Amino acid sequence: MPLSLYDTLSREKIPFIPYDSKRVTLYVCGPTVYNPAHVGNARPYVVFDVLYRLLRRDYGPENVIYARNITDVDDKINKKAADEGVPISVITERYADIFHQDMDSLAILRPSIEPRVTASMTAIISQIKALIANGHAYVGEDHVLFDVNTYNDYGALSRRSLDDMIAGARVEVAPYKKNPQDFVLWKPSKLHEPFWPSPWGNGRPGWHIECSAMIEANLGFPIDIHAGGHDLIFPHHENEIAQGVCAHDHKASPQAYARHWMHNGFLTMNSEKMSKSIGNVHLVHELTKTLHPEIIRLSLLSASYRAPLDWTSSLLDQSRARLDGLYGALRRYKRLNSEGTNTIFSVPQSIQDALEDDLNTPMALAELGRFAQSLETAKTDQDRRDAYEALRGGAEALGLLNHHPDDWFGYGLNQKQRQEIDQMVSDRLEARKSKNWTEADRLRDLLSSRQIELMDRPDGCDWKVKYESL
Repeated sequence: MPLSLYDTLSREKIPFIPYDSKRVTLYVCGPTVYNPAHVGNARPYVVFDVLYRLLRRDYGPENVIYARNITDVDDKINKKAADEGVPISVITERYADIFHQDMDSLAILRPSIEPRVTASMTAIISQIKALIANGHAYVGEDHVLFDVNTYNDYGALSRRSLDDMIAGARVEVAPYKKNPQDFVLWKPSKLHEPFWPSPWGNGRPGWHIECSAMIEANLGFPIDIHAGGHDLIFPHHENEIAQGVCAHDHKASPQAYARHWMHNGFLTMNSEKMSKSIGNVHLVHELTKTLHPEIIRLSLLSASYRAPLDWTSSLLDQSRARLDGLYGALRRYKRLNSEGTNTIFSVPQSIQDALEDDLNTPMALAELGRFAQSLETAKTDQDRRDAYEALRGGAEALGLLNHHPDDWFGYGLNQKQRQEIDQMVSDRLEARKSKNWTEADRLRDLLSSRQIELMDRPDGCDWKVKYESL
């Protein structure tokens, strides 16, 4: 079936038709690198990684350009650098490295392009100049501001009127603003803060102009898909549209900036929004020290990407149990069959169809479970092989089952520990064969004390690390 995606601008699910099928463009708002990412931050990167994989299958890897920026100048970055007495680059490189490590651990593919704000000042200044020249921006007390009243379609994405925005938004009322809702494109840097020269004085860009300028410089207008978290719809993405359109032709529609808008829902913690300011966050960097990263990834894909997702111990337990089932099927298959030289697996049509339907990952995961069950119950070698290939191909589409089953079930143990457990399991089997029940029970209890769960089968025994409920 053709790819259909929910479009935030039109508020409906529509067929995805790229501007140029030989150059499909995707932009996702990236991190501001002053702290490690929490699991709520990771949701859009996991979700839109599935989209990126899907686009690469549909149009060819060489024809898809995915840009995800890094914001490496910001008030919080400046403060952290000042507190530590170091240049901002020390802070941003540290946390950009942590971000990449975290995203790699979650099996998120690297983007094609990763533009940084500090390397994009020429593009940012150029776009601000165009906005001033076109009558959509003005200078006031060394600030450059966007004049919202000059753009008639302002509010189209968020479905807000100017009156609603003024009444509901926390806007800075300053003497250099024509209107309270006007937003900053360029501002002077404070004493000892990093700055860049510009026609309006030494300073740095406002937040919103960064993305629209990087998109224009790296992808060009219009892009096919712009994606990010639901919280970015207003004001960030609304302002991006205004800047990108008005820098060229203010009479053009918002689609002249991005043809398709996608936004993922919030991640909550026990029904409360997850936020650094509230303090109820789980950092990916910390979670992966004790929790297998695939549990995090599957959990983030377990609900529709547009719906809120509540991060609870029950969700994690369910995700781990699902992965136990999937890896268990793989382990039993691998015990009896060699994989052969073909390690490229086709995505089964049912999973492809689910993802083509607005990234229906819950349906795709259900299909993945069905293939695992088929693998368990297959009666012939061919049926078993077909189910195995479907399971592996479907998992690849979702970025799952990236590890050997032994690594999954022995997560947290080093090679020596695994060898010791394998030996004890083997010794217990020998004791059972010789009916030495006392020794067999002793070894079972010893393994249990080491948090090892045994799963006897007619021809042997499997084991896995036993976890307490999360």
